[in-house]
Amino acid sequence: MIVSANVYGMVTTPTKAPERSSQVIRKTYPNYKVIVLNDDFNTFQHVAECLMKYIPGMSGDRAWDLTNQVHYEGQAIVWVGPQEPAELYHQQLRRAGLTMAPLEAA
Repeated sequence: MIVSANVYGMVTTPTKAPERSSQVIRKTYPNYKVIVLNDDFNTFQHVAECLMKYIPGMSGDRAWDLTNQVHYEGQAIVWVGPQEPAELYHQQLRRAGLTMAPLEAA
């Protein structure tokens, strides 16, 4: 006995696989901001020294400018860059006693 495939609904039409796009979309990782907050117990000298010690390439003049910004504006972004070094600098400054805002994407 010969049974037609149509009887069981098994007739299928060939399907074509979707074409893969050869275009690569590159997404950059976000930068993170390291922010020092004003407080009532760290001295200007201590804040400036910490910035010079822990933030690469921080000059004395820039450290003092940022320290003044922390004092008069309540906070200052002291470094912006990739997440891993941002976490390191944030942790080092916090361990040195500075009051830090949580890391945030730039």
